[in-house]
Amino acid sequence: MGRKQLFVVRLSEEERQKLTELTRKGVISARVMTRARLLLLSDQGLKDREVADRQGVDSATVAYTRRKYVEGGLQAALVEKARPKQAPKLNPQQTAILIAETCSNAPEGRASWSMQLLADRLVSLGVVDCISDETVRRTLKKTSSNPGRSRVGASQM
Repeated sequence: MGRKQLFVVRLSEEERQKLTELTRKGVISARVMTRARLLLLSDQGLKDREVADRQGVDSATVAYTRRKYVEGGLQAALVEKARPKQAPKLNPQQTAILIAETCSNAPEGRASWSMQLLADRLVSLGVVDCISDETVRRTLKKTSSNPGRSRVGASQM
């Protein structure tokens, strides 16, 4: 004897038809396809464990999808909310300083700037408190500046 389900899925005829169409035709993500199938099977009155076994997912996934449907409707159950992105490590002003340093002559005794040298230079100039060489590399890659090229600089001309 199992527990009573807190979130019971009862699809309207229109919702059931929409989910059936989603699973049979069209190009949708695998996650949306799985969630649509979970809702269709849940609507048939199957327990979480049975639905999970049929679809090859964990029973917690079934319970979570049911809850999302009951609390937020069909769209909330099918599509997850966008996650907040992390703020960039360098603002546009700091990025401009980094590019200017990259375009300048390398320190004495060096043929070119290394990522670590650029990171250390930004710290010594007081542009940032601390920064990793990987952040410098990613920033330069995004701005198409690469100190390893024969032509160093922000422009590709």
